[in-house]
Amino acid sequence: MTANTNWKKFSAETTQALFVAVEEDDLVEANISLPQQIDLECSPESIRDNYALCLQFWEDGFSRCELLQLVNGFLQDPQLAAATRMRYKYIRARYKHLRFAQQLYGAPHRANRLFHITTVVLGHFQDAFRNGNQKNLTLYGNLLRLLLSKPVWSSVRYALRHTRLESAQGFITYRQEQMRQLQTLIASPALTGHQFHDVRKIVSRQVSFYDTLRSIDPDNREARQISRFLAAINGLMGDRHDVMVADKLAGGDIYDRPAILDIDIRQRLELLLARFPLSYSQPAIAAGR
Repeated sequence: MTANTNWKKFSAETTQALFVAVEEDDLVEANISLPQQIDLECSPESIRDNYALCLQFWEDGFSRCELLQLVNGFLQDPQLAAATRMRYKYIRARYKHLRFAQQLYGAPHRANRLFHITTVVLGHFQDAFRNGNQKNLTLYGNLLRLLLSKPVWSSVRYALRHTRLESAQGFITYRQEQMRQLQTLIASPALTGHQFHDVRKIVSRQVSFYDTLRSIDPDNREARQISRFLAAINGLMGDRHDVMVADKLAGGDIYDRPAILDIDIRQRLELLLARFPLSYSQPAIAAGR
């Protein structure tokens, strides 16, 4: 698809539904399973709508000045109130969701470089004030001041609004490739911290896709079901990842040592792979070719 600059605008109810979905994307529900087979079909219109909602979710959720004020506030006092920390967390979640959208729906399947760097640095900055690491707080805070400067912000926003989207068939192929990577990663009983993080990134991209689908179409029961199943995996992995990050910041080596993948996580991942049609191919007409 060609780059689009005329993006659809959604109602406040739809963006709020996405906010709720993103807020729930690490909640673990014990009794959620998957459909017998996951339907991969996704029209070009759906791809455009999904990206448009993710872009609006980011653009309308905060201002550059607000985020910069939060960064400066944490630099002055890392122990800011819980409500302020939560506001920062919500803004970072909007960055992460749009980064997933660029990776999913953009033809290159990677985020804009500066946008990706900003999202990563926002995470490192959050880890620093959560864990009381003053050195990293100063380092990443100063980086964010640069990344949130007006010239960089304008350049990034322009790039985000001029994203070239993937075709319907290309989107299916990308998702299948992601699942094959997941299959390879969990073939070993033990994973390093880096491999564990790679698995979680694949799961997080997929849960973001279904979060967006269910927000645009609240009656899509399958999207909600898959969203909740993937969120459980995301949540279980997130708890473990937080432990590894805290240990690494404290000088430990848990992140670098291979560890057995939790059986609950493994079983859920194996079920996902069993229900995901890796040989699926969308008809040429439906793919818009």
